[in-house]
Amino acid sequence: MAVLETERRGQILVVRMNRPERLNALNYELRTMLAETWADFRTNDALEVAILTGTGRGFCAGEDMKEALKDGAPGGRKPAVEDFYRAGKLEKPVIAAVNGFAMGGGFMLVEGSDLRVAVREAVFEVSEAKRWLLGGYDHGYIANLPFPIAMEMALGYRFSAQRFYELGFVNRLVEADQLMPVALEMAEHLLTLPPASRVNTVHMMRQMRPKIEENMERLGKALHQHGALSDRMESRAAFSEKRKPNFKGWDDPQDRYRLPKLEGSQK
Repeated sequence: MAVLETERRGQILVVRMNRPERLNALNYELRTMLAETWADFRTNDALEVAILTGTGRGFCAGEDMKEALKDGAPGGRKPAVEDFYRAGKLEKPVIAAVNGFAMGGGFMLVEGSDLRVAVREAVFEVSEAKRWLLGGYDHGYIANLPFPIAMEMALGYRFSAQRFYELGFVNRLVEADQLMPVALEMAEHLLTLPPASRVNTVHMMRQMRPKIEENMERLGKALHQHGALSDRMESRAAFSEKRKPNFKGWDDPQDRYRLPKLEGSQK
């Protein structure tokens, strides 16, 4: 069974992650096949719009932590092929059809899309705070959400599809049997637009998304290394073994009071 399936419907490419037994978790094989598919989609003149979805109860559960533990590689191995979708280099619109759980890296796949339709049962989670030393501080900001909501996202709270729809993160909320019909309807609308208008407008809208300032990015990188790095693998081991994690926190307990500072800040 292929871990990724594709289907062409005229100028629309349906990309379906297919590891339902693992909630479509991103192992090395799936990451590589996604990257290869996006590379082909980018240069294929017969395809103009893509729909990204999953099979089973999950859209995508994010990192395959069993594989990460086996490889000793938090975050998973990156494919040798550049992933133009994750890099934000696709000049064509992508619609996320969220059929279930979208967690961690799966959430980021939704975040990278241009339009989103989700089933009412879908659940979203930014998972970095549970697996890393710094939570997903940028996601709520990039989504232009209020500070308390961005804070909630960064700290790993879960969101229902209904709540994300009310917050404006999801465009359409549908019953399960309407997920693909609505996603295809949205794609067909895009195809009615003049090609240059569609491409140029999507490009312009993407440039208008909020971006993290460089000094904030540098602080984020410093905080990402601030703590006991062993906790990264401990979080994955505890998840895999279905037990409570035994976190160390800091190699030196005093480090919790020595937080890296924003450049030019005295705080």
